Amino acid sequence: MTARDRIDQHIDRWLPVLADLDPDVEGAVTRMSVLTRHLRDVKDRALADLDLQEKEYGTLHALAGRGGLAAPSEIAGDLRMAPASITARVDALVRRGFVRRIPSAVDRRRIDVELTDAGRAAWRRAIGVVGDEEHRVLGALTPDERRVLSDLLRRVTLAAEGTPARSGASDDVGGPV
Repeated sequence: MTARDRIDQHIDRWLPVLADLDPDVEGAVTRMSVLTRHLRDVKDRALADLDLQEKEYGTLHALAGRGGLAAPSEIAGDLRMAPASITARVDALVRRGFVRRIPSAVDRRRIDVELTDAGRAAWRRAIGVVGDEEHRVLGALTPDERRVLSDLLRRVTLAAEGTPARSGASDDVGGPV
């Protein structure tokens, strides 16, 4: 058995109170919540240290995920925002020199948004800090254990999204959620 953590103490406290508490479900859900909160805190500190707002980082991230060039409507779709809402974000990033507006190569009526070198560097610094912490935390597992964890979490995610999980499914979902 591995070392006990504070979630084990939490479960020990609640088992006598809630007779139907499943310690494995409670442990898994609470640990996922703690890990998510930890990574969010690391990201928030990194963004503050880099003088980036969350919405700026999110927009840079969406743009970087499209190769550094996209229509505002594509960025809005990636961020699950109304297309009209993206204008203020792009304006702020243009003022900081992180993006520029350029004529679209495919539609002369459209303006695209392009990531600048400064914007890409800011995004890379932020994602580097977060990625380093993700690797540090998941470094507690072997590569095979990380693969199993990822597969198990995929099944749980599919259940949460209402998609029936297939036995032995090996869907490869890329990119950060």
